[in-house]
Amino acid sequence: MEYEAVIGLEVHVQLNTKTKAFCSCPNIFGAPANTQTCPRCQAHPGTLPVLNNEMVLKTISAGLATNCTIQHVSRFNRKHYFYPDLPGYYQITQLDEPLCTNGFVNVNIINEDGSSYSKDIKLNRIHMEEDAGKLVHDDSGRPLSYVDLNRAGSCLIECVTEPDIATGEEAYQYLTELKKILQYIDVSDCNMEEGSLRCDANVSIRPKGQQELGTKTEVKNMNSFRNVRLAIDYEIKRQIKALGKGERIIQETRLYDAKENNTKSMRSKEGAADYRYFPDPDLPLVIVTKQEIENARKHLPELPAEKRRRFKESYDLPDQDIVVLTETPFIAQYYENAVKEYPKNPKKISNWIMVEVNAYLNTKVIDIKEFKPKATDIAELIRLIDENVISGKIAKDIFIDMCEEGKSPSQIIDEKGLKQVSDEGELISIIQGVLNNNASVVAEYKSGKEKSFGFLVGQAMKATKGQGNPAMINKILKDELNK
Repeated sequence: MEYEAVIGLEVHVQLNTKTKAFCSCPNIFGAPANTQTCPRCQAHPGTLPVLNNEMVLKTISAGLATNCTIQHVSRFNRKHYFYPDLPGYYQITQLDEPLCTNGFVNVNIINEDGSSYSKDIKLNRIHMEEDAGKLVHDDSGRPLSYVDLNRAGSCLIECVTEPDIATGEEAYQYLTELKKILQYIDVSDCNMEEGSLRCDANVSIRPKGQQELGTKTEVKNMNSFRNVRLAIDYEIKRQIKALGKGERIIQETRLYDAKENNTKSMRSKEGAADYRYFPDPDLPLVIVTKQEIENARKHLPELPAEKRRRFKESYDLPDQDIVVLTETPFIAQYYENAVKEYPKNPKKISNWIMVEVNAYLNTKVIDIKEFKPKATDIAELIRLIDENVISGKIAKDIFIDMCEEGKSPSQIIDEKGLKQVSDEGELISIIQGVLNNNASVVAEYKSGKEKSFGFLVGQAMKATKGQGNPAMINKILKDELNK
């Protein structure tokens, strides 16, 4: 029997608000444990939640950017569950009246055979809630766990798709595009390593063509988009194999093991009734006016899909270049600033950012915001290459100095005397000396050994300390050999 997968994703995103969701504690990552808490975070009797308006505004932006309908009235609920890292043992969240509903994220999927298709991944909702704290387990072998409440109460949104995803690759592309959107509108840094973006996958299978959904399993513990794709693909195969043996799929929560690339049973999966939701009695309804929605829409920046289209029209770049250059709003802005400074060669600027700049960032494990050379410095470097002031080889050496010292290309060239030798008379004299010192190689070339020409070019470059104009050296060398 042929099966098809039905997948839904629940993506938790921590918002980059200044303070927490229902109190004035700072929302800071990496602070010493339990230093960003207050009586409300610690659930002291008599403390009351006060809604953070910044959380509402950022959630509206996230909803608009993902084509959601913003509800004028929404409500907070209490979700009762044993949270060892939430002292109140319940979470404030939204259930049947979320702020954002019925959205979608468009993704482009490339098949293994090179063909592609576009698909709208439908969003059921984006709702607001508070984050839980963090358990810290003793690694000395003692059966002890500690709790850090710094994260407890932080502003969180949950982006819940419809069961609209069919493969691990579709899930991967959806997550990639969603992350870009949220970074572009500056509601979250979406840093999975710091826990500001977490994803759970609900996976089920059914006979192809059947409308009724199969029993789903929830897969957790996936710390990268790649692992989400691998975990989903594994879980699909596991369920197909189990049904093939006549086994029954159990609704449960499973953990993904990246080392073994498999999923393991964790616990039976709770249903909505198990959480005992009820309206939070301490929080009023969230009322959003039409004017507030339109104001948020007006302040949305250019989104990733729009930027990709504009880059194609404005700079005529290959699709792969555009994907890399629009990966984050900061890379895109860096590129555009460089092109604005030197508009004659947008493709060469793209090549340098994709290859040289990205290689340096990856090696140093830094972000473009921490990169010393300014976009105008990269533009100047490309201009100097095009104007034959420096060679491409010398430019790479200058680039390293720019990265380490933060100086402009012109400063480095002047300090180190790196200007390209393009004086024809000087190059003729140097090349004649090379030919005189390598008479046997010249004889080989004239006897038909074309490879000897490359050796002579190398000797000429060596004689100019790498600063000779390569195109002129090749031309003059050929002219001298043909005399």
